[in-house]
Amino acid sequence: MILRLAIASLFARALTVGMTILAIALSVALFLGVEKVRTGAKESFADTISGTDLIVGARSGSVQLLLYSVFRIGNATNNVSWESYQDIASRPDVEWIVPISLGDSHRQFRVMGTTRAFFDHYKYRQGRSLETADGVIMDDLFDTVIGADVAASLGYSVGDPIVVAHGLASFSEHKNQPFRISGILAKTGTPVDRTVIVSMEAIEAIHVDWRSGAQIPGQVTPVDVIRQMDLTPKAITAALVGVESPLQTFALQRAINEYRQEPLLAVLPGVALQELWGIVGIAETALLAVSAMVVVTALIGMMATIFSSLNERRREMAIFRAMGARPTTILGLLVLEAMLMAALGALLGLALLYAGLSVAQPMIDSAFGLWLPVTAPSLQELWVILAVVGAGAIVSMVPALRAYRMSLADGMMVRT
Repeated sequence: MILRLAIASLFARALTVGMTILAIALSVALFLGVEKVRTGAKESFADTISGTDLIVGARSGSVQLLLYSVFRIGNATNNVSWESYQDIASRPDVEWIVPISLGDSHRQFRVMGTTRAFFDHYKYRQGRSLETADGVIMDDLFDTVIGADVAASLGYSVGDPIVVAHGLASFSEHKNQPFRISGILAKTGTPVDRTVIVSMEAIEAIHVDWRSGAQIPGQVTPVDVIRQMDLTPKAITAALVGVESPLQTFALQRAINEYRQEPLLAVLPGVALQELWGIVGIAETALLAVSAMVVVTALIGMMATIFSSLNERRREMAIFRAMGARPTTILGLLVLEAMLMAALGALLGLALLYAGLSVAQPMIDSAFGLWLPVTAPSLQELWVILAVVGAGAIVSMVPALRAYRMSLADGMMVRT
């Protein structure tokens, strides 16, 4: 009986109720959307490098090593000698190892020196491998493979020349050793998209005439002569390591961290990512708090709507009382109406969120490399809906108590 009355009352005030439900729906969609983006960002960051057991570099901080080796943010404090790299690579518990050399750039995009093993062992998004959208992996000393964002931003295609600049944001270019684009990688949504990849030997080749960060005056070695030189690297920036067995990971990490020949650091990518999220956790919490306040504001708006309707419904409440309805029935009616509005708003917000995700998912993935899966509502999202309904019942108690206290005489009195 009371449920029918509540539904009929809501239909009688369809416009006002509809606007209130829409406000709650938008606020819930925003809150759940922020949570989706937050968890999606975490998973996307974690999926930036999957299948790699350890990252090795010069001794610094684990987050710093992760940022410059994987995300191309910041710079290394020091390099790792080639002898140490070979020593680690020769260990029986190392299944594979990929060297990385950083330091140069091309029009604000990082240049990374590595080997063909990088294309074999670098995995992202739960084990996906790198693929070329056009061309092939470099097979000449001065070939380069570029990421999808590099090609899109600079309008490059296979066969175009590239001149690498020395250092970051530098005006000193290696003009005497231009590269040729041999391949363009498919979009990955990782820092690889913004990277120019060359061979380790190419990094040595373009620095033949350089010493201490500057070109030797008047010295220009012909490319044909460079091709005949021993271009074995002297040092690398970092290395990605895969171990034979997961049980050997911690033993290998300890052995590298205690390496006597030079100070090295080996970090687990997952642990370093957790440290990184701990650093940015304050901003993450603030974003959630702002979206939660939007939900609270919508619920307060619902309470104000109920308050404003009380004067119009005084006679209605008085008639209910005159027909034998108890004060608790009046209170329950208003609370039930608020719960229905909150429930409809929360469910509509959830529907809006998933409809928006279905449309925007490929665009977000293409533009930002952020994968937001469209799956069945999680238990956490259902708890949010229940919390909104419960909060709606709580905020409605204030106007409901006022209606509860209205006297029959006050309700039947004609105002002039």
